[in-house]
Amino acid sequence: MFAISFVHLRTILQEWLQLLNQTILDTDFSKGRLVQQQTITLDDAVKFHGHLCDGLVVGFLGLSEALFKLYPDSIIDRTNTRIISKSSPCLTDIAIYLTGGRYQFNTFYVSDSISYAYIVQRIDNRKTYAVKLKPGIKPSVIDSLGNLANIGKLDACGIDSLHKIENKFLQHMLVSHAQQAFIVEEITNFIWNPHLQNTFIKTDVLNKFKMEYN
Repeated sequence: MFAISFVHLRTILQEWLQLLNQTILDTDFSKGRLVQQQTITLDDAVKFHGHLCDGLVVGFLGLSEALFKLYPDSIIDRTNTRIISKSSPCLTDIAIYLTGGRYQFNTFYVSDSISYAYIVQRIDNRKTYAVKLKPGIKPSVIDSLGNLANIGKLDACGIDSLHKIENKFLQHMLVSHAQQAFIVEEITNFIWNPHLQNTFIKTDVLNKFKMEYN
């Protein structure tokens, strides 16, 4: 058994979501006006992504901090935002879901050459912020075991152990103050230079057929 149950995770998640109350602005129909306001929660992102995980939580919390800088009134205009993300499946799904960015509309692309999790920009005034976790926040064992899993060198027992460690980190992030966990920096004179690459590896499906350890 993991140290934290799914039910317990859901309880923590719901308590945290009540404090976030993030408002998104969109158009109200296919040819509509910019009047549609709605709330996007981490729970919504879980349904879009497919599962709750530490990467999804880190992405949601970190990107929210950067978006609050871009939109101090806390109403995030998804028609006026574009973003660059690291190639992590979790980070890219959060980038798309929170900002509405899409490559085909020149508002989203992926790059592992950036030294941040995200670089996000307001289109109207070109104000740009970058965000990443502070050093030492994420346990290093998550990346070391994750790298082994990505190349097929982590057995079923190891995968279960990694899941347990990630759940502990996830729980810690949900109850932490996000402002203290992330570095958010303004980038001046940032040049938007999108490029398409479709060779990134979707790491969250590599072990989907590996049997659970008993």
